[in-house]
Amino acid sequence: MDRTSILSNEAGFLHIISNPKNNPILDQLDTQGSNFNNQPQSNNTSAASQSSDSVEASDAKWASKLLTECARALSDKDSTKIHHLLWMLNELASPYGDCDQKLASYFLQALVCKATDSGHRCHKTLISVAEKSHSFDSIRKLILKFQEVSPWTTFGHVASNGAILEALEGESKIHIVDISNTLCTQWPTLLEALATRADETPSLKLTIVVTTSIAKSVMKEIAPRMEKFARLMGVPFEFKVVSGLYRLGDLTKDGLGVQEDEALAVNCIGALRKVRVEERMDVIKMIQTLKPRVVTIVEEEADFSTNKNDFVKCFEECLRFYTAYFDMLEESFPTTSNEKLMLERECSRTMVRVLACDDESDHGGENERRERGIQWAERLRDSGFSSVGYSDDVIDDIKALLKRYRAGWSYISPPGSVYDSGIYLSWKEEPVVWCSVWKP
Repeated sequence: MDRTSILSNEAGFLHIISNPKNNPILDQLDTQGSNFNNQPQSNNTSAASQSSDSVEASDAKWASKLLTECARALSDKDSTKIHHLLWMLNELASPYGDCDQKLASYFLQALVCKATDSGHRCHKTLISVAEKSHSFDSIRKLILKFQEVSPWTTFGHVASNGAILEALEGESKIHIVDISNTLCTQWPTLLEALATRADETPSLKLTIVVTTSIAKSVMKEIAPRMEKFARLMGVPFEFKVVSGLYRLGDLTKDGLGVQEDEALAVNCIGALRKVRVEERMDVIKMIQTLKPRVVTIVEEEADFSTNKNDFVKCFEECLRFYTAYFDMLEESFPTTSNEKLMLERECSRTMVRVLACDDESDHGGENERRERGIQWAERLRDSGFSSVGYSDDVIDDIKALLKRYRAGWSYISPPGSVYDSGIYLSWKEEPVVWCSVWKP
């Protein structure tokens, strides 16, 4: 497959061909020339030449350098430099190459969408393609393989399950409202723990709040499997799915079926970032009205919200985060892994969403504006929540988990506290996932 067809693989309307003189996307940029504050042609050409002279494919981190230059050119509306850098990136990028080539390939798509105001159309197409290509079996295989080679998701599962079990110890009727993107992969180990509890086995009601369209499409397959597993474990079990919500803030106690005699836990993994930034406090306050015994929150450690109106700074943070993520994938999976390719393509959708789509437009209620743990903690405290420290037993479980994986993984606790502001999963000393426990 040539590079042109690869780049347009998931969004057929985005074709970047190697000849800059016959390039429909660059032609589109030309037609939008009135939107660019061009400098004199000679200055622009000189600047573009300097960028190509200063970055060679053999240079370390060449992708980061070229991509950042291109983002700055877009911010400056320097059309000549944009043309030149997009052409260079297209020549060097490949989703089947090394880390730099992959980063160049996927970020190139987002940059082209930004340059041509085609972000919403591209994102919609990418989501549609993903929905059509994802089946229960393919998603199940992907999740299980990812959990096998990396603690990226299992770190949050172990931390959250441990905190929930300790907070609800001795309760006979447990209700967990799961607002997450884990597709129930978190819960078999918790069901096992409940089944082996020293006292009487409690009943468990599990209410799944579907936050993505892809999750909704496979939930019909998941429900009977969860019910079968609960029967095998001997745990009285009720399973409910809440879908069709436009916004998480629309959730209510009645809609979730919360009963007064239930011990309630709310589990949020990778879900709060999909809430629009200006609506996040409302969602957190809605969770508080449910009066849960415990709230567990897991989010990826990145800030795509503070500088959302500063394209270059937002781009640099996005590039920093995904450079670490792609490096982790590269070292965790075999070179030709289909699962790795699926995870990388998932990143491409987020890149387009964050960098090339404005937040005000309708996107089915989905967002991808990640925030750092310290930002989430401030929101939670401002809404009346108190942080709860992880016990030594939970920390021991986390340490045991990380020993199962390759070198490079560790956990970090915030300075000056004993796990009471959450803990971080770190890849090569770079914090990548934040886990925390809260009570109203």
